[in-house]
Amino acid sequence: MSLNPEPRFRRKTLITAMMCATLPGLAAAQGSEPKALEALDVTATRGQVASETTESYISGASTTSMKMELSHREVPQAVTVITREQMDDFAQNDINDVLEGTTGVTVESVETDRTYYTSRGFDINNFQYDGVGMPAVYDNVQGELDTAFFDRVEVVRGANGLMTGSGSPAATVNFIRKRPTADTNASVAVTGGSWDKKRIVGDVSGAVSESGAVRGRVVAGYEDKGSYLDRYNNEKQMFYGVLEADLTDTTLLTLGHAVQTSDTDSPLWGALPLFYSDGSATDFARSTSTASDWSYWDNTQHNSFVELRQELAGGWRATGTVFRLENESESELFYQYGTPDRQTGEGLKAYPSQYDLDVEQWVVDAYATGPFQLADRTHELVLGASWSRSETVDESRYGRGIGNPLPPLNEWDGNYPKPAFDNGVGGSDWTDRETSTYAAARWSLTDQLTAITGLRLTWLDNKGESYGATKESSYDAVKTPYAGLIYDINDDHSVYASYTEIFTPQTEVDINRDRLDPIDGVNYELGLKSEFQNDRVNTTIALFQTEQKNVAEAEGVFSGTNDSYYTAVDGLTSQGVEAEIVGDLTDRIQLFAGYTYVDIEDKDGKGAKSFVPEHLAQLRATWKVPGVEGLKLGGKVRWQSEITQEQGVATTGPNAGETIVTEQDSYAVLDLMASYDFARHWNATLNVNNVTDEKYIESLKKFGASAQGFYGEPANASLTVSWVY
Repeated sequence: MSLNPEPRFRRKTLITAMMCATLPGLAAAQGSEPKALEALDVTATRGQVASETTESYISGASTTSMKMELSHREVPQAVTVITREQMDDFAQNDINDVLEGTTGVTVESVETDRTYYTSRGFDINNFQYDGVGMPAVYDNVQGELDTAFFDRVEVVRGANGLMTGSGSPAATVNFIRKRPTADTNASVAVTGGSWDKKRIVGDVSGAVSESGAVRGRVVAGYEDKGSYLDRYNNEKQMFYGVLEADLTDTTLLTLGHAVQTSDTDSPLWGALPLFYSDGSATDFARSTSTASDWSYWDNTQHNSFVELRQELAGGWRATGTVFRLENESESELFYQYGTPDRQTGEGLKAYPSQYDLDVEQWVVDAYATGPFQLADRTHELVLGASWSRSETVDESRYGRGIGNPLPPLNEWDGNYPKPAFDNGVGGSDWTDRETSTYAAARWSLTDQLTAITGLRLTWLDNKGESYGATKESSYDAVKTPYAGLIYDINDDHSVYASYTEIFTPQTEVDINRDRLDPIDGVNYELGLKSEFQNDRVNTTIALFQTEQKNVAEAEGVFSGTNDSYYTAVDGLTSQGVEAEIVGDLTDRIQLFAGYTYVDIEDKDGKGAKSFVPEHLAQLRATWKVPGVEGLKLGGKVRWQSEITQEQGVATTGPNAGETIVTEQDSYAVLDLMASYDFARHWNATLNVNNVTDEKYIESLKKFGASAQGFYGEPANASLTVSWVY
């Protein structure tokens, strides 16, 4: 069966943490009469409980922030966990669906197959798998990342440089993979929906050996769907296999590999012009697409890992992981640039290009964690080191006919002769290496007061070039400190405060094609966390402030290209409040609600990043209908306040010379669901999205001189029939 049980530390018995360098000071803070702790609680199982087994909206311990198994109230930062139950209830089949329903996160879909994410006003670039990962190379996700492989998604908002190496103040997104089960489990889910959507996912798990010492799991799926967008079609194939083996009673070896393809016909590269040359706003049909009928964008992700966990004496555990991630992209794309005339619709020009990208990332991470005694109290320590290598190779081959005039979009049908892609070439070939050591400790100062401190030392070495610009840079022993305090007011409520420094290397280049210096700054957070209903409901209220220097801000594009250059902005400040409630209110009602207010200012105190909504709210709930066994009804609402973006100046009409401002009014998107267990092992779930058919622009995020966007999905529906054994 499984390894020997490992100790789990409850708040009432063990409260720990801390950086070795601060050990003497914290020890002194405990006073002269320390209290002895109760005996350790020992769980019956090793590790965290999979959310898929709980059918709950809340999860147990999280390891994203500290590599310690900490409960909701034990983490001095705002954390959101999207469980398997939530994903299944609302058909959240890709990461965009998950993150747009996460407190404080906005999904910036600037194209159909390239997505950026922001939190607290900053780009999210820290993505992890089971707590291991590295920053996204271009701060975005290409293609659709499916959720079929994941048990849950953990999002830690604010800086997390202690465990990620990069101290981005946005958030860290941790994808927790499904793991094998000792008992045999199997499921098949078949989905049909709007725009000829077809999807099937199978999941089989159980013991491979007679003794149960070797367990395996396979998840495989296929999806093919059209779109409300003209000519667009996406096809996905997914496979994930994982094996666990109990080498001894105290040694667990896990091996896994996942591959996903996301192949798209007629994708958007860029999007729709948002204004006419006279400055007035455009208003196209939602189906309008700028793509050609020959364009495509194929993305493949390979994800492999080997993990070895060893239980040690005294409640200690050592974990070593080797992780490889490869993203391959090849495409032939068609971009339309320019500003159309309001009367004629003319003014758009062609920009065909062929683009290939290959990013290979290796990460080796090893750490040990466990309790230790000091001053008659028990604390917990994490010591670790990591090494990573990321190689990026891409190439752009420009097509003939760049600048050719195009017909108005209301006459455009994608019929454009495919050109030869021999009109110039550019590309990148660079390698980023990072070596880090880290330590964190969790200290039980009193029965009610816990301190967490830590320190990470990072060595960075970057070599190569990107589109003619050097990527050469080197940083030695960059320090990323962390400190947090948690005070238990009583058994149900805790207040916390945390401080994190920020260090984030940047890939953006300035007008001279020199790489910008790293971002630096500080992140403060103060909050209240509570538990209700016997820990079935969790709440968080967080106040945050981030002060950053040297933040990349798009300034323009290089002449004759669509490549952006940036300038460094000093004094960018983000501050606000977040509130969240999640859990099982009763045996029949499950709820998730989140609200965010964020104010972003530049060094002069003026508003910045106006494309990020000041107010953001999410609400989803389900209700098991009494008297009708197996029937569950639910709804989901996503609302955001107005966003704007300055777009330059009008060139024609009575408003010539005046600043153009694109506005997207506040809006709400309502989704409904109904689920029914119509027979033993069988379930049918109906999801109806955007039931009010709200029309809105997906994002106003701007790149260089780009002023484009496209509309979100109109009303649509899907039906999933599943069999579970």
